[in-house]
Amino acid sequence: MVAIGRGLMSNPRLCMFDEPSYGLAPKLFSEVLEVIKGLREQGITIFLVEQNVRQTLTTADRAYVLENGRIIIEGKSEDLLQDKQVKKAYLGL
Repeated sequence: MVAIGRGLMSNPRLCMFDEPSYGLAPKLFSEVLEVIKGLREQGITIFLVEQNVRQTLTTADRAYVLENGRIIIEGKSEDLLQDKQVKKAYLGL
């Protein structure tokens, strides 16, 4: 949270987050994700790299799925949540 606050001091138009869930308990990550959602609602563009697929897709507008460094699926997050390949490989459904 301190790092996020420090980054916001310059009134950015874009914030980049690389694995903000790393090392956090699920409840704490949910809180960080709520802060990220709030930033997006304030008009700040968010670039989020995250392995927690379900929570990330419910937060993002668009998503890209990388495999071996290549984009294999892209589109609106709500579409990816319904994609059979994404469900099977990343959501355990």
